[in-house]
Amino acid sequence: MGVFPDEVILQILARLPVKSLFKAKTVCKLWYRLASDKYFIRLYNEVSVKNPMVLVEISDSTESKSSLICVDDLRGVSEFSLEFLKDRVKVRASCNGLLCCSSIPDKGVYYVCNPMTREFKLLPRSRERHVTRFYPDGEATLVGLACDLSRNKFNVVLAGYHRTFGHRPDGTFICLIYDSDSNKWRKFVSFQEDHFTHMNKNQVVYVKGALHWLTGSCSYILALDLDYEVWRKISLPDEVSYGTGNRVYLLELSGCLSLTQISDAWMKIWMIKDYEKEIWCMVDRVSIRCIKGLVPGIFPITQTGEYVFLATHKQVLVYHQRSKVWKEMYSVKNNATLPLWFSAHAFRSTIFPCD
Repeated sequence: MGVFPDEVILQILARLPVKSLFKAKTVCKLWYRLASDKYFIRLYNEVSVKNPMVLVEISDSTESKSSLICVDDLRGVSEFSLEFLKDRVKVRASCNGLLCCSSIPDKGVYYVCNPMTREFKLLPRSRERHVTRFYPDGEATLVGLACDLSRNKFNVVLAGYHRTFGHRPDGTFICLIYDSDSNKWRKFVSFQEDHFTHMNKNQVVYVKGALHWLTGSCSYILALDLDYEVWRKISLPDEVSYGTGNRVYLLELSGCLSLTQISDAWMKIWMIKDYEKEIWCMVDRVSIRCIKGLVPGIFPITQTGEYVFLATHKQVLVYHQRSKVWKEMYSVKNNATLPLWFSAHAFRSTIFPCD
């Protein structure tokens, strides 16, 4: 065991899948000690976040249960479940290895879990008065999860239009923020006039200490600064157009906000260079004529500087930017009740604790 320096062993262990890492910890006392150290946990998470994956919830039309598929460019496809929560849930948000899930049978119940380590936390119920509720269906319009690896904490955000019982909604936008350090919710009120599509809600991006959503009209990005509890509107690149065959999606790229615009023939990727001044630059322009038949139903899910993951109705594809090669990573073998893009989230496999 003394052949390699401790740092070399740490670098090797930091590149193992979580399950393999747990097995490696049982090899000897040295590996257990190294893999349990706070420095290693930080190193492992830093390495893992550079390898984004796609997490897809697969529902069979003949079954009431669903399974989760994780698609990794390096390791292929793996399957796991959230049965350890002992509840029927749906994934509402994903950030740095953690998932925020809402209970299907019990509205208002939320969990934060790490599906790799099977740790979870049942969030306390907020103290919202029962005479008010989210509009229109009792569930938050926006659900965001912010997992801060550097500060070892996370926040959950529930935001949406509220209405008092017996009254019409008046544009009041309620935001509830859960803080893992205090184990409490806090609340602030603002006024918004935005609407959000299903993909807008799924593609929430956490960068620069803020959560970001693209509005349904694709006119701007709505950002929530978690430290100062203020909403901010971020402009899109001047060249980005929405409608008439163009679709726009919000992603993250190397710790920065990124926009992907898909038209009939091209996929264009922008990244924000200056967050405060809202200066954007185009980083790639990809011809998608070779997959022309899939273009109307293709959706970008996550990306790095080397590849982009996209989901269709029944496939998960990856585009390698250096080789300019498209590859099918996963295909549904049965009759899924929903298209894959409907329940696809960006995911990273970390050992971030959530209990």
